[in-house]
Amino acid sequence: MASLRDYFSLDIGIDLGTANTLVYVRGKGIVINESSVVAIDNRTKAILAIGDEAKKMVGKTPAHITAIRPLRDGVVSHFEVTEEMLRYFIEKVSTSRLRRLLRPRVLVGIPYGVTEVERRAAEEAALAAGAGQVYLIEEPIAAAIGANLPIQEATGSMIVDIGGGTTEVAVISLGGVVTSRSLRIAGDEMNEDIINFARDHFNILLGEKTAEEIKIKIGSSFPLSSPLRTIMRGRDLLTGLPKEIEITDEPIREALEKSISVIVETIKATVEEAPAELVADIMEQGVVLTGGGSLLRGLDKRIAEATNIKVYVSKEPLTAVVRGTGLVLEDLGNLRDVLLPSTLANVYK
Repeated sequence: MASLRDYFSLDIGIDLGTANTLVYVRGKGIVINESSVVAIDNRTKAILAIGDEAKKMVGKTPAHITAIRPLRDGVVSHFEVTEEMLRYFIEKVSTSRLRRLLRPRVLVGIPYGVTEVERRAAEEAALAAGAGQVYLIEEPIAAAIGANLPIQEATGSMIVDIGGGTTEVAVISLGGVVTSRSLRIAGDEMNEDIINFARDHFNILLGEKTAEEIKIKIGSSFPLSSPLRTIMRGRDLLTGLPKEIEITDEPIREALEKSISVIVETIKATVEEAPAELVADIMEQGVVLTGGGSLLRGLDKRIAEATNIKVYVSKEPLTAVVRGTGLVLEDLGNLRDVLLPSTLANVYK
């Protein structure tokens, strides 16, 4: 009977990110990659849209509709909304009636160093959303597994995962984190840097989505061989009317410098804290970047110059964490030791 249950039930890995939620189903791979946004009618408290459909509403809703992100800095900030978002994604992949009845095992990636209260919130939200069992894994570990680093060997591996809400920097050996820093400066903070720069230098008010588009189009952290240009459109703070200007990569690089320099200094500090033998391994293997922030132009060169260590952007960096959760689910017997102990051990086995 147990084998029949195992055959029909789902094992789901979730990268519950500030900006995007990705879902991996054992045996199928990544099946969902949508925005971590929920649109709510403030009058009725009804949920109007979840995921990419809700993201389309950001900054464009009437007063009675709010499009919110239920996670901040990688942790649950709106419990009930997170629960509804997780339920939506879990039900979306539970395609048969039997699979809906057999509550799935769910593995959730969370930032390194979160408090027990924040860990409990992630577990309880997943259970309330329909999970039968919930496991947690630290995102640096999941990202390293997804990037195919030899984390279970007696050698040092270094991962830098730059997501929407957090930057996770970790040195890993023998299946565990030896030294790590978790920084709540990442992609969202970079968007905010661009918004502040446009306001302070050009008297233009930008929306978050516009700032992100500018970052993707021309953002960089290292001088480029040929300049990039785009149009910055927003509201003129002096006249209140629409305004647009052409802007190059250089001022945007200046805008991003505040966040980038903190990330680089955090990476350097983590290297300095690592044991000498592991630093030698890292110098040989290099530092691996994952997450959406790793795609910022020239970031690998900037980090390499600051640390004197080779730096690589992993293959498919946007999906490293969720692929790591999937690999753990596919081989749970051998990789169970990388999971965090449950804060709800008395609730389920």
